[in-house]
Amino acid sequence: MKVVSLVSAAVLTFMTQSIDAAELKVMVTGAAKDAFNALAPEFERATGHKVSAQFDLPPNFIRKIEAGETFDVIILSMDVEGLIKQGKVDASSRTVLGRTGVGVAIHQGVRKPDFATVDAFKAMLLEAKSVTYSGEGSSGRYFLSLLDRLGMTEAMKPRLRPPAGVGGAAALLSKGEAEIAVIGKPPIVGVPQIEWLGWIPDQLQSWVVFTGGVGTASKEAAAGRALLAFLTTPAAATVWKARGLDPVP
Repeated sequence: MKVVSLVSAAVLTFMTQSIDAAELKVMVTGAAKDAFNALAPEFERATGHKVSAQFDLPPNFIRKIEAGETFDVIILSMDVEGLIKQGKVDASSRTVLGRTGVGVAIHQGVRKPDFATVDAFKAMLLEAKSVTYSGEGSSGRYFLSLLDRLGMTEAMKPRLRPPAGVGGAAALLSKGEAEIAVIGKPPIVGVPQIEWLGWIPDQLQSWVVFTGGVGTASKEAAAGRALLAFLTTPAAATVWKARGLDPVP
């Protein structure tokens, strides 16, 4: 089903007629890759703008930006507030796209563990032969901090399987090179041989909010705002949700 067919014709007409065609450089967190790749072509068809996207982990983008790299739009699996404070993102353009929690996924066929309580979650980790996570991704950094908070860092070191790059954790889990992943939902939706089991206990949970913004150095700010507006339409929200990103309450 086409995203454009669900979006208000008046909105798309405004986007197309009020802004000259532009080429947008967009930095997109790897966790949003599938959803963004589904939505960007519809935005291009609706508006005449072109989107050039690069996908990476948020810390890598932040390092590039601090080194002077410019962009038109950035979408992160974290709040862009830090970049606003640095003067890199226009505060008025901050856009909330959705959120995901931290949950548990397994390689298909592996015994389904119990992690309904804090003690059960800890026992699951200690009984697992191999556990992966999103590396420097937002949920990965949280998971490592959670191990430290639970006093489990040393005990888990032999079991951890750090991923390589965007999509690395999903690849390890899909191939059976890790039996469990503690991870946000978007990176593993639709990946073969992976079964999503649900969220970790509320006492341990950390909700990751995905946000976007327009770069203060962008020469295509109007088109960048049009892209962010497109990504928050009800039709786009359906695409985000199908790929693991829920609306923010």
